[in-house]
Amino acid sequence: MMHLNLRPGANGALNVLCLGAHSDDIEIGCGGAILELGERYPGTTFHWVVFSATGEREAEAKRAAELFAGAGLRGPFFKGFRDGFMLYSGSEIKTAFEELKPVNPDVIFTHCRDDAHQDHRLLSDLTWNTFRDHLILEYEIPKYDGDMGQPNMFMPLKPETCKAKVRHIMDVFPSQQGKRWFEESTFLSVMRLRGMECNSESGYAEGFYCRKVVL
Repeated sequence: MMHLNLRPGANGALNVLCLGAHSDDIEIGCGGAILELGERYPGTTFHWVVFSATGEREAEAKRAAELFAGAGLRGPFFKGFRDGFMLYSGSEIKTAFEELKPVNPDVIFTHCRDDAHQDHRLLSDLTWNTFRDHLILEYEIPKYDGDMGQPNMFMPLKPETCKAKVRHIMDVFPSQQGKRWFEESTFLSVMRLRGMECNSESGYAEGFYCRKVVL
């Protein structure tokens, strides 16, 4: 297993762009990595953008962003695009992506291009269309559709980081707790599986899809 190290800026910190179609996507997909990077690279900045977050869901997403990104949070920025209909608002979403170019992040977290949800796929496509020379890590979201794949990059996580991730998700998204899949066991199981696949010392990890990397 090859281990790669990120190159932080002169101040030892990273500039990270976190993109999610809906409230809770970022937290479920890469919440552990965000917590880990914030600890590993003090002073790291997290630009947080959610494209469908209104009403109760916006309040939940704001609280979650504050918990995960802490003092490094920039934004969060919430858009009001309709859940499930983003394909029909492509031009406006593309404009929103163009406005993010000045962020010039070291790392971008976005959805996987093979995700079964149409909103997720659109954001993945626009991420690659907008950011042409950046490290893009595509995260996964467990769901009824059964679209979990074979990630090729992993972030090992300490057990306490996994527990913090799951605790934050369960605490700040009460609107989702009526869904049968929205359980602690779901989130922990995915991290345990990815931890096994990358031989993580802790037994836990998050998996990502990295299409391009230069050594």
